[in-house]
Amino acid sequence: MLITNATVVTWGEPNQILSDYAVYIKDGKIAALGKTSNLIAQYPEAERIDAKGQLVMPGNICAHTHFYGAYARGMAIPGAAPANFPQILERLWWPLDKALDRDTVRASALVSLVDAVKHGTTTLIDHHASPNFIDGSLDVIAETVDQSGLRAVLCYEVTDRDGDEKMRAGIAENVRFIKAKQSSRIGATFGLHASLTLNDAALQACVEAVPQGSGFHIHVAEHEADEEDSLRRSGKRVVRRLGEFGIWRDKTIAAHCVHIDEAERQILRDQGIWVTHQPRSNMNNAVGAMAFDDMMSQGMKICIGNDGFSNNMWADWKAAYLLHKVSNRDPRKANGEDIVHAGVYNNARLAEQFFPDVTLGEIRVGAAADLIFVDYHPFTPLHGGNLPWHILFGFESSMVTSTIVEGQVLMRDGQLLTLDESEIAREALDFAPKVWERHHANINAL
Repeated sequence: MLITNATVVTWGEPNQILSDYAVYIKDGKIAALGKTSNLIAQYPEAERIDAKGQLVMPGNICAHTHFYGAYARGMAIPGAAPANFPQILERLWWPLDKALDRDTVRASALVSLVDAVKHGTTTLIDHHASPNFIDGSLDVIAETVDQSGLRAVLCYEVTDRDGDEKMRAGIAENVRFIKAKQSSRIGATFGLHASLTLNDAALQACVEAVPQGSGFHIHVAEHEADEEDSLRRSGKRVVRRLGEFGIWRDKTIAAHCVHIDEAERQILRDQGIWVTHQPRSNMNNAVGAMAFDDMMSQGMKICIGNDGFSNNMWADWKAAYLLHKVSNRDPRKANGEDIVHAGVYNNARLAEQFFPDVTLGEIRVGAAADLIFVDYHPFTPLHGGNLPWHILFGFESSMVTSTIVEGQVLMRDGQLLTLDESEIAREALDFAPKVWERHHANINAL
């Protein structure tokens, strides 16, 4: 396939914007990059897609999400509104994940994947929970990812909050899925909920079971309650407690890290841990703002996720750009270059941990052909150096017109090709009343 008449955004280092370029794709990778006229002459028989001058960019990457949260949209929580994050967990998320079964796990994944294709997010790292449907749950999600054509890393969230039997079932699901042969677009890691729902025996069992070479994906100090619980359990803060059990590994992802202190940052930095920032979620849950600028200046591997919000990753870039300015009362915070470094370069390096020998997040020969077309018409100069600020102040998700993964076109000119959006929405809607009914019943049972 030959994409012609493109304005190519390479996201290389340095970033380049190349006008009237073409991208030749073969076997799911970028095989050639050059002027349109030159590549047309070189590959005259190739199927062509005319980009018509649109920006052609690497697809966006989400470093931390929850497909299973889709059924929370529009749902009212019975009784008074939750007053803090622990109450949000107890009255929204934990009753909701218990309300999911095989059909609704599949439906919630599909609606999330439709959203990702439409928003140009081509790789997602998911963190799943469904305590009443554990065994085989990751296979169900993997089947939907395969159907969509997207790229994803999956895991099951192990917790002890539902008892020892389900904790061990979660461990078994992670181990089984990690050991299964994955496709070139589906990776695996070992999910953990958080220190506050993992007793010592659970942590020890996870570390003993994790396959060699795998890391963990865990929430860390999203709220002060996680640190307070860890101090009560062990006399140690969360990062140190988890570290003593061997959680910090090359591929481990620590989500949020809003309330870690400098000593904990030092541990994560020294261990090279991937830390993901979810600004829209942090604002919504009123948990505060991570020390983004300190972490970036210290060379920590900060990435950007969405925590189950819409898969419009530019919205989280914009939220991060604004959150840290207002929380610090300093307009210099969360510089656009740092946002891009986290959301493009660090996200790509994180995703590559799970797809060996694949280059993501860049348009160059040999990289994966995970691409999006963006119909953006700048009215001020646009170049590689100022693109971050065009994105932060000018890009909208509606500008994504086409999405391609491994050379397969998933959306073209706004039309989804691998997923039937209306049928997926209809099926999900059919299940929703029962999910909400079970959610409310779970709250009443508390």
